[in-house]
Formats: sequence, structure tokens, C-alpha cells
Amino acid sequence: MVHRHIIYTKFSAWRFKIKDACGSYLWDDKGKQYIDFTSGWNVTNLGWNRPEIAEAVSSQVMKNTYASMWFCDDLQEKYASALHHVLPKELDSCSRVTGGVEANEHAMKLARAYTGRKKILGFYETYHGNNLSMLEVGYRKEWLTSISSDNSDYIHLEYPNIYRTDLNETEVLHDFEKRLEAVLENEDVAAVFAESGIISGWGSAYVAPTGFLTVVRRLTEKYGTLLILDEVGTGFSRTGKLFGMKHENIVPDIVTFAKGMSNGVAPIGAMVTKEKIAEVADPANLQSTFGWLPISCAAALETLKIHEKEKIWERVQKTGHYMMGELKKHLQDHPNVGDIRGMGMILGLDFVKDKKTKQKYPELTEKIVLHAWKKGLHLVCDHESVIQLMPPLTIEKEVLDKGIKVLVNVIKDLRV
Repeated sequence: MVHRHIIYTKFSAWRFKIKDACGSYLWDDKGKQYIDFTSGWNVTNLGWNRPEIAEAVSSQVMKNTYASMWFCDDLQEKYASALHHVLPKELDSCSRVTGGVEANEHAMKLARAYTGRKKILGFYETYHGNNLSMLEVGYRKEWLTSISSDNSDYIHLEYPNIYRTDLNETEVLHDFEKRLEAVLENEDVAAVFAESGIISGWGSAYVAPTGFLTVVRRLTEKYGTLLILDEVGTGFSRTGKLFGMKHENIVPDIVTFAKGMSNGVAPIGAMVTKEKIAEVADPANLQSTFGWLPISCAAALETLKIHEKEKIWERVQKTGHYMMGELKKHLQDHPNVGDIRGMGMILGLDFVKDKKTKQKYPELTEKIVLHAWKKGLHLVCDHESVIQLMPPLTIEKEVLDKGIKVLVNVIKDLRV
């Protein structure tokens, strides 16, 4: 009898069956242990299967598990209040959704309804979700020819990263500012989609120059364009601040959350905006059948409490600095390591065929991930040149050191 695969898994070339997970460790169905350097792509930021969060969900299951769109569970209101408490006071209205793509879709619809404009500006090779409209925000047009029409409502700029350029950081920022203003001065762009100074979702870990968010905020305000800040990957302490917007202390018009929001225990996302913008929400139809299930809110509320109580972002600042130092100490001079970059505990190792041309090296990148997996270290890459390192924010130093040692040894052994 021939068995067919009913779960499509082509996206991940190194898929394995997970049997158990705890803290910074994963176990497969054969009992093999792995150190996790992915956090499920910035989901299990507090470590896998944190018991306090599981207990909060277990308790809520015995009370109520569902609240439909036309009424509100008390726990939903508690979480909304807690979330607003840690955000800038201007961000006082939120919609209940199930994840990042839905939050970003709500944000885009709301921006169009509020401004009366249709055009959306995104950056090439960024990721804001897997539905068609979100793919069109960050994908190059030639990547979408088989599933999309030539939609002129989406405008794109190259992301102002400070790698693979001969310009210094100040020059990169100045060039970006000119390019952005040239688009926005037409006053026909509803919103700019951006992350908080780093590309977390695509896997490149490209870092923008300091001042990137400040420039985007100033120019969007100048030309009546909304700023949608996608904090799905950068939120909840990952970059060394509770939220990435705090690095430059800007206030977006709309911000979206998901991933680390419930630490992977239950699906949940949020679109948070200003009341004056939310007031025009009717045409945007901001509904979600399973948005903010009470069990999801229980997980999210406990997750937020832990971040605040333990000041996880302060730990991230120290651990991220340490990781960067260790990687540079061991790999800075490696002929195939073109760049080591990142923010907080999102770090990217960029592999090249040689340092002069900076030509991407996908074969080596994927080989490192595979060999590290065989040696008990779980990694992910962008399948082009970058391995993005995202360990749990609570990872113990001895476990972190062990993982770094495996990574460094694999890279040195595979030196080309």
C-alpha cells in the first residue's frame, strides 16, 4: 500500500517529527535531543512549553473556550488593557485576530479606509504573511507571476541594509530618505509597511541604518501616509526592547503582533491603532471568527506578565551582545563568512563564496544547517546565504555556549 503525505511540508528541507520540547531543547520521534536556535522563528521566545503559560491555558479551558465576534470575554478585555498599558498611550484601539497575516491584512484594509488611498509601499524581500496581498507587499513581481496579476497598488523600494554596498551607514540612510520621499510626495500612498530596523520574517536579518524608523515616521507624517509597523517578529523582547519601536521611540499609526504573543501555546495576533483611525473601521470589516479565543488570551496574558516581571528584554541585550562577540571572535576571519549582523537575539550569519564579490552561497548555507542538525543543533536559513539565529530568549548560558560551539565547528569543518 502506498502512503501519500497529507501534510504538505516542502517549505522546510530539514523537517523532523517533534516528540517533546522543553526550554531550549527539542526531541524527535527517535529520542534524539537538539539545542534549538530558532524559537520556531521567534515564537517560543520564553522557551518551549513554559509551565506557567500551560497552567493558565489549562485553567481557562475549564471556564470558557470561545467568544464569538459580537461579544467579549472578560479575559479579552484584561489582555487588551495589559497590552495597551505597555504600548504608547496613542495606541489605544485593537482588533482581535488569530495571527500575523490576519493582523497585517486588517492593518492594510484600515489604512486604505482611513486615508482613502489604495497604494501600499513595502520593501523587497520582506515577509508580512502568506496570503496574496501580504506576499505582494514584499515579494518581487517576478516571483508572483503564476499567482498574481500586475497590481499597480503595490510600490516597492530596496531595503536600506548596510551590507553589500560601498556606502557608509550615513550615506545609506540619506539615499534611502531621498528614495522614500520621491514616492511619498505624490500623496497617493495609504501606508508604508516596515519592521523595526531589521528584516526578521524573510530570514536575511538585514539591518537598516540607525535612524531608519525616525526617517520613515517623519516622512509618512509629512505626506499623510500611515506607518504600519510589523512587530510580529521583533515584538516581545526579541530585539532587546519589549517592542522594536522603542529603539527609536517612534509611535506608528498601526502596529501588528503575533508569534511570541502567546509563546506558541495558542494562535493569536493583534492589530493596534489610534482611536481616530479605528473609528473608520466599518468598511474594513475587522472581524475574525477565532480571533482572541479566551484560551489564547490566557496564554498571551501570562506571556506578557513574564516579559514584564523578568524584564526579558534586558536579558536579551546582554545575551545578544555576548552572542555577537563570540561569533565574531571565532568566525570574523572565516573566508566564507561575509557578515555577522543583527539586533538583540536575531542574528544573521551571511555566507559568501568570497568576501570581495560577496556572492551568495546557498549550497554552503544549507549544508551547514544539515550538518548542524546531525550534530544536535536546530537551525533555519533563508536558502540563499543567511542562517538566522533566534534562540529562546531564556536560553541558559551553558546551553548557548554548547550550541555556538557546534555551529562554529561545523562552519570550520565545511570551510570551502
